[in-house]
Amino acid sequence: MIRPEIVVYMDNNATTKVAPEVLEVMMPYLQDYYGNPSSMHRFGGQVEAAVTEARRKVATLLGADPEEIVFTSCGTESDSTAIFSALQSFPDKRHIVTTRVEHPAVKNLCENLDTLTGHKHRVTRLMVDADGTLDLQKYEEALADDTAIVSVMWANNETGVIFPIAEMARMARARGIPFHTDAVQAVGKIPINLKELDVDFLSLSGHKLHGPKGVGVLYVRRGTPFVPFLVGGHQEKGRRGGTENVASIVGLGRACELAAANMAEENSRVKALRDKLEQGLLSSIPHAILNGHKIDRLPNTSNISFEYVEGEAILLHMDQYNICASSGSACTSGSLEPSHVLRAMGVPFTAAHGSIRYSLSIYNTEEEIDFVLEKMPPIIAGLRQMSPFWKADA
Repeated sequence: MIRPEIVVYMDNNATTKVAPEVLEVMMPYLQDYYGNPSSMHRFGGQVEAAVTEARRKVATLLGADPEEIVFTSCGTESDSTAIFSALQSFPDKRHIVTTRVEHPAVKNLCENLDTLTGHKHRVTRLMVDADGTLDLQKYEEALADDTAIVSVMWANNETGVIFPIAEMARMARARGIPFHTDAVQAVGKIPINLKELDVDFLSLSGHKLHGPKGVGVLYVRRGTPFVPFLVGGHQEKGRRGGTENVASIVGLGRACELAAANMAEENSRVKALRDKLEQGLLSSIPHAILNGHKIDRLPNTSNISFEYVEGEAILLHMDQYNICASSGSACTSGSLEPSHVLRAMGVPFTAAHGSIRYSLSIYNTEEEIDFVLEKMPPIIAGLRQMSPFWKADA
């Protein structure tokens, strides 16, 4: 039995626990080695060496060269940088290809492009099917001579569905179109080797793989035309102005090392825990629906709709047992609107409003899974007794 004071954390796609090993390597750069890495003196130089080493560790996880790694403040900044860089690098090209299920970092940027660029650009948003997957033929048809960039997430943050990034990047390269992927959810969970892919830009965020918040990365393939988003000093070889967040960068480097070491466990033990949770919920709770492709999915993510109840009410009752999950993206879960991802998949209204995303990590245990399986059926049953939709259907 889980003790009441223990938090059962299953919201790792929103943010992750900072690994103890990460915190350990960060502390000296918050207390002792606080020099500016751009300074000429040795005290700053040793800090610059730590940033260089962290850059190497990130590059190793991605299968990239260290010179292709640009440190940013977060995944959102990395996404914006990639898209605006392409728009400025190719001013005669005014078309963007993306999907209807992107994270708000890309979705909302594209929706506001008309205002931000003076109504000069158009956006093609690709549909997904009921499993949350894309039609590659429709994608190929969307590519045009004036396409400035393709921006497609590697794995969906709500359903965990993995898109065929290798093939999509190859098709874009054949048309001479830069390809960007928001890989915030994929990095550290599935193998990535950018040397074998035609990806030009890739975004990641430290706090999604047991690193600290406030640090991200934009991978920029060598030779890709690039215009900086933040203009200032000469930091990051002129690609991103602003003094580097050294402690967090060092922490991110260590987190990438740990992610590489733990990836096998992520795809075996964590996946087995997810499957046990998923199968237990679907078998014990009637009118429960799995959202997303059953196979082409991140090993840690399960999105389940409980029909005829509200996701927010479910979360509130789960919170009474210190069970943490999400009703969708952490950037949109405060909204009463159903998930744009589930709407794009055609999930019925009565199910979309009752969707819960469980996202696990290497820190989850089988005891926690058993505890959630014990508590969830009575939570859903109790809420359905108060639901007018349930009574009407019963």
